[in-house]
Amino acid sequence: MIPIPNRLLRACSAILVRKNVLPLSSLSSPTSNQQDTQNPLNPPPIPQPTTTHKPKSGPRPSSRTKTPLEKEFNSWVHKLTPGFGPEEVDEVLRSQIDPDLAFDIFRWTAQQRNYKHTHRTYETIITISFNGKRFDRFDALVDEVMAGACSGSFSLFNTIISSHCRRNHLNRAIDVFKKMQKFPDCRATLETYTTLLVTLLRKFYRVNICYAYLHTVRSLLKHMNASGVIPDILTLNLIIKAYSRCLQMDEAIRIFREMSLYKCEPNSYTYSYITKGLCEKGRISQAVSFYEEMREKGFVPSSSTYMALICSLALEGRLDDGIEVMFHMLNNSMAPDFLTYKTVLEGLGREGREEEAFRLLEELRKKEDCIDEKTYSNLLDCLYLLERD
Repeated sequence: MIPIPNRLLRACSAILVRKNVLPLSSLSSPTSNQQDTQNPLNPPPIPQPTTTHKPKSGPRPSSRTKTPLEKEFNSWVHKLTPGFGPEEVDEVLRSQIDPDLAFDIFRWTAQQRNYKHTHRTYETIITISFNGKRFDRFDALVDEVMAGACSGSFSLFNTIISSHCRRNHLNRAIDVFKKMQKFPDCRATLETYTTLLVTLLRKFYRVNICYAYLHTVRSLLKHMNASGVIPDILTLNLIIKAYSRCLQMDEAIRIFREMSLYKCEPNSYTYSYITKGLCEKGRISQAVSFYEEMREKGFVPSSSTYMALICSLALEGRLDDGIEVMFHMLNNSMAPDFLTYKTVLEGLGREGREEEAFRLLEELRKKEDCIDEKTYSNLLDCLYLLERD
């Protein structure tokens, strides 16, 4: 092979550099270690150009993958024909399982031209939000209704009152009830009054608190009579229970006497509320009278009524009557608590009837499902201490 001069090689390299084929370093003189006779037919490998990769930016909004909720939202929106009305929207809302999707559809439709929600669509979305436990949205929707976002309806107001009562928000329920009265076509029914009374009675767990809410009970009763709403046995029992809890026994008995005017017959709850209230009021003889009347009609008192009557009779010194009522209670598959047993047994001991008290305790021990061993042991200790004194 004929050697090629270095000058010719440099000239060829310069041409290749100008054409961006070889790097500039190829024009440098060969080092001492390099051979002067380099084969041009087998040149060094041409380096690949390094491309700088720019960081990818986020996906364009138009090409972003939609979430399943967005896809479902678009699917339901497309089902609404142009010029849709509240009936179509209500049907779509009722078809939703997801409360969030239903709320999005409700808000989207409200923004469309020539469309306005009605009491029917508001009632549907309020029910969905409450059942889905979206209480913040529920409160916001109720505020919109109270501000006049739609016309009122009996069903809508009853739904809101019932929902507030289930959350034990009595004051809000009363506010809706007052708003309801401003609409002539939305008068409260027996269901409305009963719902409010049930919620009210949940507040009656202490006597001093009972008095704070008793005026509300009176107000509801007065409004019910003025509106011509006829109470049923449940409503009357709730009113009697409220009066009895506040120890307003004359008013409770007055309602009891008026039950026949509403074609209602007292039941076991009626007698139990009055009997227990009379015992707590200290009117024991009258309580016994109601108790005997209850038994004659075949009614069975509640366990709390039994125990209130037993303790009241024992504390008044009518121990034999108290023991008789106690065995009535046991025969009806109900057992007194420790305090009731102790009141009767200690009453016998204080009257000098210790032996009778011990015999009664042994009799109770032998009676099936009456007292357990722990209760028996504690009662026995009480009698020994009393005998020692």
